[in-house]
Amino acid sequence: MEPAEFCREIETYLCRKNEGHLVRIVGPAFEQVCGWAALGVPLKIAFRGIDQYCERYYAKGPRRRPVRIEFCEGDILDLFDGWRRAVGVAGGGGSAGVGGARVAEAAAEEPAPRKPTLAAHIQRAIARLTGSRAGGARGAGYDSAIDAAVRELDRLGAEAKRARGAARAAIVDRLAAIDRDVVAASLALIEKTAATRLRREAEEELAPFGSRMPPEARARAVDAAYERLARESLGLPVLTYE
Repeated sequence: MEPAEFCREIETYLCRKNEGHLVRIVGPAFEQVCGWAALGVPLKIAFRGIDQYCERYYAKGPRRRPVRIEFCEGDILDLFDGWRRAVGVAGGGGSAGVGGARVAEAAAEEPAPRKPTLAAHIQRAIARLTGSRAGGARGAGYDSAIDAAVRELDRLGAEAKRARGAARAAIVDRLAAIDRDVVAASLALIEKTAATRLRREAEEELAPFGSRMPPEARARAVDAAYERLARESLGLPVLTYE
């Protein structure tokens, strides 16, 4: 996707988030967003960063003024860094100088969110896992995996409130194992047509990095990106805690 097209997609999405109020992306803001495109920020990651900022902004009370794209940069670049680590690609991301200096007003407007405690993370994961079954049973294997995960997360959540040192590290390790079990059960649910579409989307996300990656590394990255997209399509939380 060309940077100008990327920018127009972001502008359209931002307009919807602002309930139809048009906030044009021009001048320094346009250069800033084009910088994200040059880094290889996937469009969906940018959308999620906008969502994340808007959720915090609206949670404060009645909307005071339309959200500008500059305010969302911190969320977008943080999510992009997380995406890169998850799929295993290097370079780019995280710099306040992307596409021009980060607007000072954005930093003053919204400080970075604090990482939840381990116990709070587990409770949120339980709520999202339970919510992922809202459409009804998805299959005996999936339901069994979710039930087992929720039962163990309940136990780990209680232990996490007082766990320290090695005990806490053991809980973090166990979360990663539960996450793998849930994802494995979930991937088996995806129909062939949907799986093909998600894998194609994963390859498109990685296109800006493909020429810089050895074939084996690129194949692993595509698998990781596919898993992330499949997880999102099923509404599954990330259970790991870093």
